[in-house]
Amino acid sequence: MVVGMSGGVDSTVAALLLRQRGFEVVGVFMRNWDGRDETGFCSADKECEEAERVASRLGIQFHTVDLVKQYWTEVFQEMVEGYKLGLTPNPDVLCNSKVKFTHFFNHAINDIGCDAIATGHYARNSFGEDLERSEEMVRACLLKSVDRTKDQTFFLSQMPQKALRKTLFPVGELTKPVVKEIARQAGFGEIADKKESMGICFVGKKVAPGGRGFQEFISQYVDDREGRFLDTDTGLEVGRHTGVHQWTIGQRCKINRDDEAYFVSSKDAKTNDIMVVRDSHHPALYTETFYTGPPHWIAAPPDGLRSRSISRMQVEAEFRFQNQAPLTKCVLSFGMKSTSNWESLDPECLVVSVAEPLRAVTPGQFARSE
Repeated sequence: MVVGMSGGVDSTVAALLLRQRGFEVVGVFMRNWDGRDETGFCSADKECEEAERVASRLGIQFHTVDLVKQYWTEVFQEMVEGYKLGLTPNPDVLCNSKVKFTHFFNHAINDIGCDAIATGHYARNSFGEDLERSEEMVRACLLKSVDRTKDQTFFLSQMPQKALRKTLFPVGELTKPVVKEIARQAGFGEIADKKESMGICFVGKKVAPGGRGFQEFISQYVDDREGRFLDTDTGLEVGRHTGVHQWTIGQRCKINRDDEAYFVSSKDAKTNDIMVVRDSHHPALYTETFYTGPPHWIAAPPDGLRSRSISRMQVEAEFRFQNQAPLTKCVLSFGMKSTSNWESLDPECLVVSVAEPLRAVTPGQFARSE
């Protein structure tokens, strides 16, 4: 059993629990980013040392795998291209689907020769720990964790079925306080009390897309291009910006005009204009219907969307497009009516109609439905 180890409390307890349950455990640290700050310090080096120290104390083998090239080409470059198009990508979701549960998974199975992998994600597999089920003609389902405040299934929403069938989530049945207490009782109090890492790994600090630190970071990879802030209601120019890649839908703009706050309502990468509104609850910030790219079904499409013999099949579901956002009721359907307003859509795309208008639905983001 290969456990992805980061030196944090969740992966530490995941490895500990599997060891106690009699699994032969191998800890593997995944190196995705080799950036260093101006002092020459690389946080990945410290995290790797901590993960190796944990593995030593647990008495398990420890390896590292270098996936920097894969991360750069399949996650980071795709993210940069998205920002150039005026989108707001989610690199955490991309990393899980394309690196952790593809390249890391293949390395663990094919190169190390393990039967399955485990991570410290707060999620559950419908197979549980019954690895023999992975050989049956049954598809695994990704389930929410017991701790709903820490649930990470949103970030795992694009993982392949092949990987899910052979992935265990040992802390998914526990709450975060219980996980920390297990670590303390096992002698890992310093890890249990360590501040959790937040934000985006390659930025190196707690920064969200749209924040000042992130704006400075992304401008190293996407050329600045001056453009206009236009008032959605009047069409008048109310300010200037240095690139649509630095702003995201719903974000407050620092426009020095009439002492009023403006918020991004839409962006146009072709014209380089950013439309803004004066009220954080302006109708232009809310959406009742939107469309997605081709959906990724981890297990299988819902019954109501399996057949397209009828012009537009529908199914009721719940979804979120932000990790901590509450689940929202919606209706999913394929845009296939030739007489509908969606006739120009890719027929593989879904039309999502929500029960209540949602604020700042942002192009480029992922959404998870259930």
